Amino acid sequence: MIANWQRHVRSSPRARDTTTALLLFAVSFPGSLYVATGSPDPAAPWWTAALLSGVSCTALLFHRDHPRTALALTTAAAVTSAAQGRLLTVLSLGPLMVALYSFALRTEHNALRKSYVFGVAALLMTTEVIAGPADRPLDLETVGPAAWVLMPTALGSAVRLRSAYLDAVRARAEHAERTREEEARRRVAEERLRIARELHDVTAQHLALANAQAGTLAHLLRGQPDQVHEILADLATTTSAALRELKATVGLLRHEGTKDTKGTEDTEESGESGESEDASSPTAPGLARLADLTASFRSAGLDVTVSTEGEPQQLTPAADLTAFRIVQEALTNVTKHAAAKTARVRLAYSHDRLTLTVADDGGALRSAPPTPQVPGGFGLVGMRERAQSVGGRLRAGPGPGGGFEVRAELPLGETALAIRSRPGAKPPSAARPSST
Repeated sequence: MIANWQRHVRSSPRARDTTTALLLFAVSFPGSLYVATGSPDPAAPWWTAALLSGVSCTALLFHRDHPRTALALTTAAAVTSAAQGRLLTVLSLGPLMVALYSFALRTEHNALRKSYVFGVAALLMTTEVIAGPADRPLDLETVGPAAWVLMPTALGSAVRLRSAYLDAVRARAEHAERTREEEARRRVAEERLRIARELHDVTAQHLALANAQAGTLAHLLRGQPDQVHEILADLATTTSAALRELKATVGLLRHEGTKDTKGTEDTEESGESGESEDASSPTAPGLARLADLTASFRSAGLDVTVSTEGEPQQLTPAADLTAFRIVQEALTNVTKHAAAKTARVRLAYSHDRLTLTVADDGGALRSAPPTPQVPGGFGLVGMRERAQSVGGRLRAGPGPGGGFEVRAELPLGETALAIRSRPGAKPPSAARPSST
């Protein structure tokens, strides 16, 4: 039976309050009968002490929901007991001390809490001084009541502050955990996007060239069989190059995946993204291989001319790779989607950026140029993402002289490094979307 009652008290706040009130009545009623040594007995009968103790202890049953009401009733009972000439001891003030503790624990307004507490202390001390016997020591009438009032108040405030501190610590820990999970999901999404973009860039150009060369081969077999061997050699070169680049890309991704399984600390300390790691790889192409790239399209029937304006400047590895991939994808789109025979690649260097333009001669379209809204069309999406990743922007659409034009602006040198290293920086195209 006792064990069941103990379990009920631990699980029920109301049962705990009832038990506390009964225990306090058992000590506060006898304690309220005390008077100072040598002082006459109070004129009020003993049952008034029992009544006042009962009122104080009953008020504690509502201290959780109505702490001010409980504090007011216990204060009134203590003041009435002091006015009857009874000595205010720690026993008789037990219900008031519990009410003060609960009030301080549940009141966050500091000024309100201080006004109530000092008001209760002043009221008790004034009543003791006025109604108490003249021969009662002054410290017994002032210091004692003030101490018994301030101690539970200070304890309740300390418990409340500690609880608020622990809640803040838990909230910060939960926020940090959510942020860590969101960062992990963001990194996974960015890595998947980068892998998809790399595989698309590596395979799309070579497969498009191989398809065009196969079509040219079928045409030559009917009318010009003497040129078949040259096209077959070009086709073999194209497929071999595709296999080499695909193998290099997969190997690089496997290497980075192995590093990722060991943790992300090295990546965070280095401050470099996967894009920059891929750009700094020895197998990563750049504008230095632009001549080989344009030559590979001639066997597919596309004549590509390259022009340079301004003084060529050194690009960062990421910007160099981005420029090469944009030219590669733009020329591949011309081969796949247009009946153009010529294309122009223009590199214009200024003091802080490279303007890259790829345009065809305006031949009739076999199909509409791919846009981000068309299912399966990832060429322009990938080019735009690459330009944004290095702090640049890209515009693709009909050219001023007909045909289709891709225009990209990429930052150079210190400008590119400043954009990439800026915490939380957004590329210009993220704030001002370019047309498609």
